[in-house]
Amino acid sequence: MTIQSHSGSLTKDQVEFYNEEGYLVLPKLLTHDELAPAREAMNHKVNEIADELFAAGLITDKLEHRPFKYRLAELFQDLTAEDFLKHGRSWRDRIPGYFHLMSSPKILDAVESLIGGELFSNPVYNVRPKIPKVAAGAVPWHQDKSYWPDANSNPVITVWIPLVDANEINGCLHIKPKTHRKRLLEWHSEQLTGTGYTALREDQLGKTKTVVLPVPEGSAILFNDRALHMSTPNLSDEVRWSVDLRYQPTDQDPMPNHGAGFLARSYKYPEKVATLEDWLAERPERA
Repeated sequence: MTIQSHSGSLTKDQVEFYNEEGYLVLPKLLTHDELAPAREAMNHKVNEIADELFAAGLITDKLEHRPFKYRLAELFQDLTAEDFLKHGRSWRDRIPGYFHLMSSPKILDAVESLIGGELFSNPVYNVRPKIPKVAAGAVPWHQDKSYWPDANSNPVITVWIPLVDANEINGCLHIKPKTHRKRLLEWHSEQLTGTGYTALREDQLGKTKTVVLPVPEGSAILFNDRALHMSTPNLSDEVRWSVDLRYQPTDQDPMPNHGAGFLARSYKYPEKVATLEDWLAERPERA
């Protein structure tokens, strides 16, 4: 399905590339300073985890003065993957910094170019701390739609943003272009790592050449929820921090069984756009 451009920040060529290939890379869309609220939210979560590990006697030092990109990895360097997975392979906490990121005008402007200005922020957003030596860091080939197979939502656009430089060593994104036109493929639950990721078999991937997408901090990779993609393990000594945010037109299924999303932008009903207070209270629109 070709999506017509309405307005927003993307050029005609960028919109055509997305429609044809099923993905688009926007290098350095957000600055280091613009990512600060999200980093603060992540640090808040890491502080909570460090407190829990310390209280359980699993660590003797909370490493409070270690840099953002190293601290979480070093907290778990002498622990097991199971210790890490107790805190979840991805996080979906309601901390203000995440709302500020999901409401970023730069992100909304880009998405608006693809699906128009009536934008709903899907409840399935994830904060992904990919740490070294934990199998959960490697995400198998899949389609995002496998996580909401019965939802009447199309298109759903994923906006993937790394908060550190993402490369082939720490586990960047890989995608198969033009696969966004595929139906939802039969998937299975990955069993080896205990993560429960949805996964596809090798014989389902087709002959489309894989594109590897190393990108600097603050870049955005936009792709359709039917596009085949994966990421590799983290072989570095740092955390590959990233978020995946999702947006869809307001006339699509809001997927309430996955949580509460929110009205992020509306020219028809601007008075209904959700505030931080609404989001914290899990209200999809302004109270």
